[in-house]
Amino acid sequence: MTNLKSSFLNEIEKRGFLHQCTDIETLDNELSQKCVTAYIGFDATADSLHVGSLLPIMLLHHFQKSGHKPIIVMGGGTTKIGDPSGKDQSRQLLTSEAINQNIEKIKVIFEKFLTFGNEKNDAVIINNDDWIAPLNYVDFLRDYGPHFTINRMMTFDSVKLRLEREQPLTFLEFNYMILQAYDFLHLNRTKNCTLQMGGSDQWGNIINGIELTRRLEQKQSYGLTCPLLTTSSGAKMGKTAQGAIWLNEDKLSAYDYWQYWRNTEDNDVIRFLKLFTLLPISEIEKMESLEGAELNEAKIILANEVTKLCHGEAAAQKAYKTAQQVFQSGESSLNLPTYDVSIEKIKSGLPAYEAFVIAKLCQS
Repeated sequence: MTNLKSSFLNEIEKRGFLHQCTDIETLDNELSQKCVTAYIGFDATADSLHVGSLLPIMLLHHFQKSGHKPIIVMGGGTTKIGDPSGKDQSRQLLTSEAINQNIEKIKVIFEKFLTFGNEKNDAVIINNDDWIAPLNYVDFLRDYGPHFTINRMMTFDSVKLRLEREQPLTFLEFNYMILQAYDFLHLNRTKNCTLQMGGSDQWGNIINGIELTRRLEQKQSYGLTCPLLTTSSGAKMGKTAQGAIWLNEDKLSAYDYWQYWRNTEDNDVIRFLKLFTLLPISEIEKMESLEGAELNEAKIILANEVTKLCHGEAAAQKAYKTAQQVFQSGESSLNLPTYDVSIEKIKSGLPAYEAFVIAKLCQS
């Protein structure tokens, strides 16, 4: 893209966030002239988000940094259904109590990337169960169901791909896109929210929200997506052989988080520096020609910067120094992750393969 006026679109385009956008010229004009409100939704299927959610979180950070107001919508209502986008199987249904517990733990993450308060563009967190729970389902379907045709819903990837792979799609999940569209309509009515952002797998859901708002409110709204990232080898971001790369430190230590980024594939280093750090683009571009040992230094910069954002400066430096002790000096360190094993287990004989599983070096 060229000739973008707004600082937000300029920044995310340079950094590689911009994948799809509706009516980008009009949105660009609005973003350059006033404070715009946008939201991204996060379902609470676990008690932490993982690295796969870091891209939309960084998108919200840049949005607020450019002078606009971000809304984080916690999916207390939609988590009860489960988003079928990109899934082959239905999610396990969680109780309301479990969902609310997950939300409380997830909220902490956003405080590290966004500013909350009473200023015009301060971020807010709201729970869509507040407006979904009171809905009378039959009345809801009568009011909003006629604006969605089965024919069109069947064309969206979240539905089409599941059916093409001959995996079941429940009627409960089929309702998800209607509720997400209603989220956008509700936020437009109550918060003057005119932009929904998310990963590219949310494009169909976002378009539905834009169309529902246009039909019922006669207002223009916008959608913007960032790419769904994979590593250069094709692996999904946030997943390793040892499990998910969680953002909450009680789920994954800052040291292990640092190591995940330190072990980034060579071809991904520059791309990830642009997406997941706040280093100036000009500084990152100077590293584009690095190879060998110098590229490893760039990986350390990446690990330090990303860990600093999520866990703080002290945790990032502690992880870096621990890695230096262990891998460069060949020393042990008290800061390495530890795993408890009973003395009885050791005395009775602890095979190496069991120790590997206990230490989460392998899954089985």
